[in-house]
Amino acid sequence: MGEAGKATRQEAPGAEISGGRKGKHGGPGHKGGRFSRFRKEEAILRLIRGEDLETLSRELGVTAATLSGWRTKYTSGGQTALLERDRDAKDDENDRLMAKIGELTMANELLEQKIEKLEAGRPLAWRRSRP
Repeated sequence: MGEAGKATRQEAPGAEISGGRKGKHGGPGHKGGRFSRFRKEEAILRLIRGEDLETLSRELGVTAATLSGWRTKYTSGGQTALLERDRDAKDDENDRLMAKIGELTMANELLEQKIEKLEAGRPLAWRRSRP
């Protein structure tokens, strides 16, 4: 109970969100819980800009190893994006031909199944007589 017998409500640590709203997730002082992709990216960018790893990990409530892992994944993903080359006419032609191969393969498999069904009721396969 607070002053003069009024009940006071206690907030969980980190429950206040920036902008004065109260809630369970988000905000710079938020600790614990799952981190969205946006919160992870925000933390990684803070590291890249030079904030101390230990200080940031304490502030966010995650281990320094977790933050380092996120940073490694983020930077390797950025490098991968730079390695990709632009698509050209050959890529479009390859895609078209691969689709055609897929269609022909499916048609071939369906025809083989149909032949098996037709020949299933016969004791011997049809053969041409010799002249």
